[in-house]
Amino acid sequence: MTNTYNNAEYNHRLGSRKLKLVGSGNSPLANKEVTVKQTKHEFLFGCAEFSCVQLANGELHGREKELAEDRFEKFFELFNFVTLPFYWGRFEPVKGKPDTKRIVKGAQWLVSKGCTLKGHPLCWHTVTAPWLMEMTNEEILKTQLNRIRRDVSAFAELIDMWDVINEAVIMPVFDKYDNGITRICKELGRLKLLRETFLAARKANPSALLLLNDFDTSEDFAFLIEACLEAGIPIDAIGIQSHMHQGYWGIEKTLRVLERFSRFSLPIHFTETTLVSGHIMPREIVDLNDYKVTDWPSTPEGEERQAQEAVLHYKTLFANPLVKSITYWNFVDGGWLNAPAGFMRKDGTAKPMYNEILNLIKNEWWTKSTAYTTDDEGNVNVSGYLGEYDIICDGVTRKFALEKSDRPVVVTF
Repeated sequence: MTNTYNNAEYNHRLGSRKLKLVGSGNSPLANKEVTVKQTKHEFLFGCAEFSCVQLANGELHGREKELAEDRFEKFFELFNFVTLPFYWGRFEPVKGKPDTKRIVKGAQWLVSKGCTLKGHPLCWHTVTAPWLMEMTNEEILKTQLNRIRRDVSAFAELIDMWDVINEAVIMPVFDKYDNGITRICKELGRLKLLRETFLAARKANPSALLLLNDFDTSEDFAFLIEACLEAGIPIDAIGIQSHMHQGYWGIEKTLRVLERFSRFSLPIHFTETTLVSGHIMPREIVDLNDYKVTDWPSTPEGEERQAQEAVLHYKTLFANPLVKSITYWNFVDGGWLNAPAGFMRKDGTAKPMYNEILNLIKNEWWTKSTAYTTDDEGNVNVSGYLGEYDIICDGVTRKFALEKSDRPVVVTF
């Protein structure tokens, strides 16, 4: 597959930093041969794969466990960022009995694998707790805010990134079914609900990164963000969903969306990306959830198309300095809407998209292992893609971060 971008497109992803290598007594390690290896990207390449919770909790057995272990071995080759499920109706189906212990165990396992985590979502009108319907609106709001305080506090230092509200644009007019969150959004208005939920999350974890996430990429979402910022609501990043079950957006549409939301100068996270490798969902479907099929097969032609479109989408996003993450939804075919949207087929084999995106992340956008020699004062200038690195001297390994910084790093051996 040809590369449609040159390295100049990615200068914002590259950096240089001076390292000073010292030994015992803080003496410089002069004229030493060292090897520098990248171990992790600063950019967040993410995915939602909720079966990690089952695997980490020992709930899978036999062939199912073997397939999951093999799947996650491939998963960690690609991804350094994982979204974990906090859908209220599933996380706390019985009031007062949240699924905290299981999710904590899953989170701990992912962190041990070097992943950064995000919780999704804290407030949403879909898959919300059904028992809210027994409450008054005042009680629903109080319970929602308490839920945010409880979960954000409980997971602090494991999960320090949250989709605080999901799909706020449609929330007050959502009419598929009655639910507690739409009720309070109608009564309070979006801005007041946004303020209350974001402030509750900020107080529970002052260092957390808080996102407002939506599938609506029109000016309606942009106007809402603008109103939130003018009202002082502490939005740290904009979450953009790019579910492309009805066909690839194309570079032009993607650039238009990026331009629309870049005007806020906030980090942009592409939070839910999908491309199908089977037939395309009919264009006349307005709500993707209305498309219900029992069989949606992946095809060889569709898999080649999916791989090509994924490469273009990832390159377009990686070339924009404000984009900080891309999260794919999901890793294996047959997830949301039973769509063939995964990197993997249901039988555990990798589709062409897996190899193409792996090539981007670990080849085209990866700093190759490089030999350097320190100068007379033990200094060496290291360049490459921003992220985490190992430096090896006389068989001893130390770690450092390559960041956009002029401050030298002292590495002690």
